[in-house]
Amino acid sequence: MGRIMAIDYGRVRTGLSVTDPLRIIATALATVETPALLSYIKDYCSREEVDEFVVGEAKHMDNTPSESMQYIEPFVAQLSEAFPGKKIARIDERFTSKMAFQSMIYSGMKKKDRRDKGTIDRIAATIMLQDYMKSEK
Repeated sequence: MGRIMAIDYGRVRTGLSVTDPLRIIATALATVETPALLSYIKDYCSREEVDEFVVGEAKHMDNTPSESMQYIEPFVAQLSEAFPGKKIARIDERFTSKMAFQSMIYSGMKKKDRRDKGTIDRIAATIMLQDYMKSEK
């Protein structure tokens, strides 16, 4: 059984997380500059077995797509083309960045370290992946 990779897509940088091969634990993987994202994923998938991708859907509170979807949809098309046959699931990503920031506070992370937006992106991707894993059980 291969891993599941979650992608918290952003215009500048993207947070990634993955499961272990048995799909028990979600772990933050990396924050990647978005222009290099597809190359990073291809390289990672050449070393690790990834069977499925989970991509966040950016929505407003009224459930309509946010402006970010105009960037996310073309990426999902590129991902689908690069990895034909692999499942690409979508998950609501509302509040994941806020939840990530709160988890950094609760964990006792210093204020200086909480300013790293890459850390927030990785944690948000991990939260998305955990939510997806719960929904699949």
